[in-house]
Amino acid sequence: MDSYTSKVAVITGASRGIGYNVAKALVERGSYVVIGDLLEKEGEAAVKEFNDRAGRQVAIYLHTDVTKYKDSIALFALAEKTFGGVDIAILNAGIAGRYSGGLFTPLDDREDMHIHEVNVGGVVKGNKVALLHMAKSGKGANNVKIHDSNIAAYCATKHAIVGWTKSLVGLQGVANIRANADVDNQFQQQYFETVPKTSMEYVVQSFLRCIEDTDLIGEVLLALPDGVQVQDKYILPECCFTPEFMEQAPIFTEAGEQLAKEKLAKAIKAANI
Repeated sequence: MDSYTSKVAVITGASRGIGYNVAKALVERGSYVVIGDLLEKEGEAAVKEFNDRAGRQVAIYLHTDVTKYKDSIALFALAEKTFGGVDIAILNAGIAGRYSGGLFTPLDDREDMHIHEVNVGGVVKGNKVALLHMAKSGKGANNVKIHDSNIAAYCATKHAIVGWTKSLVGLQGVANIRANADVDNQFQQQYFETVPKTSMEYVVQSFLRCIEDTDLIGEVLLALPDGVQVQDKYILPECCFTPEFMEQAPIFTEAGEQLAKEKLAKAIKAANI
């Protein structure tokens, strides 16, 4: 089945950098893209480039602050209104720089939490809005998030996203939606000049693999200097799997999926999407 032609992708933080390159790759493969970003000039320029190259409207931009539900709701609504729905959600928006945070930065409430609001909160909020749109339309999709670094606060936010993504593995049975995370090991240029770096080609490949490979469910992909790898899964110790638990596990799974489906239906109705 074609993973791209006429599919609609909502991509946050796609005015430049990795998000832009992923959007470009999707458009080249026949997809429509909806870019949500704070960088209006760059976002409009990217959309113009994609539309001019295609000779028709294949992209649209909306000023979006991913920390605000109202902006994410508007972004996904625009995708539905303009292109008829949402097939792929790439929650790429993230910040680093002065917000990356080491252990010895000033004790500033706003400065310390802003990166978490964007890099974690922006993914969680966008994820929830995307899920409602996809589930309402019955479309399966990929939900992708990027980046990793050795900077303390920045790294912490990315581990949070990995944990969030792994917790969504059950969505396959509830709403036929696959969620995966893409971790980019390209470190900040000024500080990590001697560290081996991945290429933009590998980063884009990791996104495309999340979209194409339907066997990927709740996985973490590493965009490394030598290519794209699937991170090994953590295997719980044997003591966590008692005979009693293993006997009841299928019942728990079935009951959990049914409860999740009921909650999903109520959430769609409550959100008025």
